[in-house]
Amino acid sequence: MPVTLRHMGAQSFPAWYERSRAAYANDLIATGQTPEKAHRYSDESMADSFPSGAPSPGHAIFDVVDDAGETVGYLWIGPDTSDDAGSWWIWDIEIDADKRGRGLGRMAMVLGEEYARGQGAHTLGLSVFAFNTGARGLYESLGYETTTVKMHKRLG
Repeated sequence: MPVTLRHMGAQSFPAWYERSRAAYANDLIATGQTPEKAHRYSDESMADSFPSGAPSPGHAIFDVVDDAGETVGYLWIGPDTSDDAGSWWIWDIEIDADKRGRGLGRMAMVLGEEYARGQGAHTLGLSVFAFNTGARGLYESLGYETTTVKMHKRLG
C-alpha cells in the first residue's frame, strides 16, 4: 500500500496542533512526568516550535495519505536546532493506530528522507521514547543509530 506526503493545509493545522500537543503530553506522562508538568512542557515546546502559529521556516508538516486518498497519519520534518543547515530532524511522525503494521510508517519515513535530502539535508535525526519499541525497531531497520540513551530510576 503506497503512501504519499501531502503538505498539511492551513485548515487542518489547528486540529493537528492540538492532537500533537496532547499526544506529546501523554507520552511524557507515560515516562513518569506528572500530568501538570507534562502538559506545561508540551505547551511550551509546541509554542517554541510554532511561535507565529505556523511552522517555523524550513519546517514542513505533511499528511501521510494512503493509495485510497485517506489521511492515515502525519509527518513533521525540518532543520534541527543546531547551526548546521544540513542537519535535519523528524520532529514527529504518527500513523493512526488502526493503520499500523502495514508499512505505512516505513514508507512515510523514506519519503521524509527524500524530502529532507531534496532540501539539502545531509543527516536526519529523531528521538523516540524507550517504551515505543515498534517505532524503535522501525527506525533501526531504516539505518538509524542510537546516539544517546537517557535513563532514570524511580526511588520510593
